[in-house]
Amino acid sequence: MTTKWLIVLLLLLTAGLAALITIGGWSVLEGGNGMGFVCAIYAILYFCFAFLVARWRRGILPLAAALSMILAIFCAVGADSWFARDKSGFSEAALSSSLVGVLVIILAVIQLAVIVVALYGFNQAWNVEEERPIGNGENYGAGAGGGTAPQPA
Repeated sequence: MTTKWLIVLLLLLTAGLAALITIGGWSVLEGGNGMGFVCAIYAILYFCFAFLVARWRRGILPLAAALSMILAIFCAVGADSWFARDKSGFSEAALSSSLVGVLVIILAVIQLAVIVVALYGFNQAWNVEEERPIGNGENYGAGAGGGTAPQPA
């Protein structure tokens, strides 16, 4: 149960940071390569993933881990370019380029945590339920083991 909520928190944190980076750096991200739309899609996907995990859908966890790996690669490759924009001659985004660079580095670290926790949660087998027989004398819940013999039909 704790793992599930940790995954939901990490997915929501990823979606929030991706949305903040998208909004704060939109003018630079849309400078010809279309990465603004990619960031926006990641933010929307991670909100959906968090919703599904909160509803006990563990099948989305390997997909979340795989997309987190791709996003971590994007962050590792692109973080340096945000810090390189602190010179004159570059267009500035809504947020300062240094701040967006720091947010991208934080997002990369969070993606590593998402990968580890999502795969750990997937191995917990949330979808497996234990079947228990009724009426064998053990107390398994309401109505079990009332002390009376079963009545014939």
